[in-house]
Amino acid sequence: MSRPPFPPYTAETAAQKARGAEDGWNSRDPAKVALAYTPDSVWRNRSVFLKGRAEIEAFLKDKWDRELEYRLIKEVWAYHENRIAVRFAYEWHDAAGQWFRSYGNENWEFDAEGLMRIRIASINDLPIAEADRKFHWPQGRRPDDHPSLSDLGL
Repeated sequence: MSRPPFPPYTAETAAQKARGAEDGWNSRDPAKVALAYTPDSVWRNRSVFLKGRAEIEAFLKDKWDRELEYRLIKEVWAYHENRIAVRFAYEWHDAAGQWFRSYGNENWEFDAEGLMRIRIASINDLPIAEADRKFHWPQGRRPDDHPSLSDLGL
């Protein structure tokens, strides 16, 4: 199994990789998203440490069961050979209706087939009023003409 584009990354292919990851996560389909990672992928997500697709899939299912109306934007920060650093923000609400904007950074390392073998994520959650939301597209893929994080001043 492979997942283009493949390393070494250029500005263009790193941006393609980030958008592909964003699109996958915005699908909120844990099984589909897990296929972008190597079978033995290693993650740190906040203070949670995961290994392998089965753990990743279970983690994502739980995440999207809690983080309702999830919408994400990713933006490349840096890239080199088989590594990409991205910054991101996503908006969601909990079961009580409290909205949040979660900000973070991820460091990614890919194998030769374009599958992510390491993901290290640092994330902070900011409670926001529903009126302060900036991500209003229908659930799913962010429209191509929607502003980026930089365009939104995030």
